[in-house]
This record gives sequence, C-alpha cells and structure tokens, in this order.
Amino acid sequence: MSEFIPPAKPIIGDEEREAVDRVLRSGMVAQGPEVAAFEAEFADHFVQGRPSVAVNSGTAGLHLGLLAAGVGAGDEVIVPSFTFAATGNSVALTGGTPVFVDIEPETFSLDPAAVAAAITPSTKGILPVHLYGHPARMRELEALAADRGVALYEDAAQAHGASLDGRPVGTFGQFAMFSLYPTKNMTSGEGGMVTAENAEIARMLKLLRNQGMERQYENEIVGFNARMTDIHAAIGRVQLTKVDAWTAQRQANAAFLDAELRGVMTPPVAEGAVHVYHQYTIRVPEDRDGFVAALKAEHNVGSGVYYPIPNHRLPSLAPYAPDLDLPETERAAREVVSLPVHPSLSQDDLDRIVTAVNTLAGAGA
Repeated sequence: MSEFIPPAKPIIGDEEREAVDRVLRSGMVAQGPEVAAFEAEFADHFVQGRPSVAVNSGTAGLHLGLLAAGVGAGDEVIVPSFTFAATGNSVALTGGTPVFVDIEPETFSLDPAAVAAAITPSTKGILPVHLYGHPARMRELEALAADRGVALYEDAAQAHGASLDGRPVGTFGQFAMFSLYPTKNMTSGEGGMVTAENAEIARMLKLLRNQGMERQYENEIVGFNARMTDIHAAIGRVQLTKVDAWTAQRQANAAFLDAELRGVMTPPVAEGAVHVYHQYTIRVPEDRDGFVAALKAEHNVGSGVYYPIPNHRLPSLAPYAPDLDLPETERAAREVVSLPVHPSLSQDDLDRIVTAVNTLAGAGA
C-alpha cells in the first residue's frame, strides 16, 4: 500500500532550528525581545497593525481576552456549540455563562438569526469562531452587536490570513485570538496571539499574562503566568515569513479537490470571503464514520472529524445547555470530514485523495 497521507503535518525547517539555537545562545529564553518582535510583526502581517499580545496557548488567549474585555460572573457570551471545547471553556473560566446557539450550514459558524434570538439583558458579547479558516458571518454579526449594544469578540484560532470584503479576521472584535498550535497554518511550537481593538485592552492582556504586573513586583491586578517564551516566539517569527506561501498552496490544493471530487459536498466559500483552509471540510451525509475508516484502511489516507460531539453535549459543558436543540450543529457533527490539504502534499498525494474519496462516494475513480 502507498505511504500514509496524514491529515495534518507541521512544517519545521532549518530556519526555525537556527532561530531556536540563536535564542539559546543568547541566554534570554523567557519572554523578551523575540516576543516583542513577534508581536509587532504579527500585528503588521495579519491585523493591520492592531496591538497584539503573545501568550502560551490559544486557550489562554481566549480566556485572557474575555477577562480583558470585562467578561465575568453573571455575564452571558453567545458561542457556537460546533467548535473545539476551548471556546465555551474560556467563557466558563471567567465565571460567565457560555450560551450555545446553532450554526448556519455554509460557514459552520454562528447563525445570526439564532444569535439575535439568544440575546438577553445578561448578554455581554458574541464570540463567533472562524471555523476551518473561513470567516464567520461578520457583516451580520457586527451589525447585530452594534444594534443590540453588546460586544463582539473573535475566535480566529484557525483563520490566520482569512478575510471578508478585504477586511482581515482579527479586526472586527474587541479582541481576537489566533492559535499557534503545531497543526495550525503557522505555529510557534505552542502558543497564541491575541489582537486588541485598543491600547487599554492590550495593556490589560499584558497584565493578565504576567501575574498582573507591567513592572516587576508591582502587581496591579490578580493575573496568571501565560507568557510566551522567546524560544517559541523565534519559531513564530520564522513561520511568519513562510505562511503566505503555505496558504497559497493550501488554497491551490483545495481548488484541485473542489474541481475533482464527486459524490460529496465540498466546502462553499461565501462571496467576499478569503478561505485559508486550515481544514478542507466536506460533508458525507451517509455513514460518515464508515467513510473515514475506509479512507484509512483501504486507501491509507488520513482525515479528521472536527467535531464529533457538539459542546452542548459534552459532560463538561452540558450543564450550561439543558434540553438544547441545535439541529444544524447536530447534522454537521454527523456529516463533516476534513481531508488533507496541507502544503507538503504532492500532486500524487492529491490524486490519491481524489481517487479514494470518489471511489468511496460511489462516483468512480
């Protein structure tokens, strides 16, 4: 059988290794000049210069972003259930309440009509997820937030470089979080970046990540240790120089699959949206799990299911959502499959993926 095609593959090269060695030789391995440089370069590259604050994980970024935006006990934040649990977890960790609403089927993100129906006097904000690298319905959500007097935040964990109507994700909300986990479109080894609407939120983020201090031993608030190391920042700085080319390759790979796949529902792209294909997610309406198993067993092609259990049915988050009915969320959880489109794929790999999917979908090779 041909070599296994993994669903995701981090790309770490000699430049990243050299950057780590440079930091180790410097003796400054904790948060220092590399972190500051990475923050500035990330801000210029992705979010039109918005203040950006590096932290040690994407989840920490969401948690601190919500705290910096003033979310706390008694506050409700509207979130999708069809996402990684970190989104709802981060709201719960503030003492607030995650309010799960349904998605619309094209972008897999919050349905604006469902959001509007869920707003109450306790609603502090709306936290859409730019799932799989496609921007959420930000036109409608931004207008809704302004009309109803609530805040807008962004979970951009999977959406580095995505945009809507020429406006980058990460520039819509009071804050936005980008994950830098190894399988994301770019990585720092581990980490996150939080972009802020203004200097006040950015300063609060910096306090929260560093035990509540801006100056050593002058603790202003109760904070955390959520700092990024210079080692991780050095990796991220190198990856910033490569991510645009990788994104272009992901988009080219996705376009090839769009043109060649038969018998499955390929991912639509909304008008005015730039999709960066962190995941290339199809729908398989019948026997998705059997399809996934056969992809690997019969064709040695890896895939992923993101996410098989909606957040409102997880034991950890279900208490926030008793007796909730989210039909589009449940349907997506039954049908989605993410196929490989990572930049390291060869044309032979792409041809094998097409043959495997079309054969299993009953459309022929």
